Amino acid sequence: MKPPVSPHATSADLLVLHTLRCIGFTSLARVAAAVGLSADEVQSELIDLAVAGLVTHTAGDFGGWGLTEAGRAQDAEQITAELEAAGTRAVVNTAYEGFLVLNPELLDLCTAWQLRTVDGVMIMNDHTDSDHDRRVLRRLMDLDQRAETVCADLSATMLRFRRYRARFTGALDRARSGELDYVADNLDSYHTVWFQLHEDLLTTLGISRH
Repeated sequence: MKPPVSPHATSADLLVLHTLRCIGFTSLARVAAAVGLSADEVQSELIDLAVAGLVTHTAGDFGGWGLTEAGRAQDAEQITAELEAAGTRAVVNTAYEGFLVLNPELLDLCTAWQLRTVDGVMIMNDHTDSDHDRRVLRRLMDLDQRAETVCADLSATMLRFRRYRARFTGALDRARSGELDYVADNLDSYHTVWFQLHEDLLTTLGISRH
């Protein structure tokens, strides 16, 4: 019997660079939460990446960190090289196919969360119909259970994918406890994390978003 293969660990600098690529322009706190490192660790990596010309920082209340064009190119090159070196392309590609099966359902759920029908007319969901919200949440919980397989397959080969499972669980738990914006409206909502995983898979496999 062959010994189990340990999941590939992404270096901290590439992890921060790639996370910023998937999230987009954002704050230090959000990058730290996404990668699962302390704010001090992430800030140190971001400063080094800025010195290398790969990221830039904008000060002020609406400021944050973002990739430069050089950073975007560097991430694409390094993330592809990492995938090939780890020998995990086939597994990630299969997981991506499983993700695509679930993706339309997730988008439909988010639409159902934001809109509802009253007397044949589609209106914004003001969340006064608790039965409607409970139905959508039950469907989301069911989808989340099926998404567990995709996350587990990815996490078994590359450690950086493990944070998605934790973030999905956190968002769903908060939505179920009454923080309703964690379904689709919060910056850390289930839908937002789903979008970032989609972006991550596309970037990792070198697929353009159409």
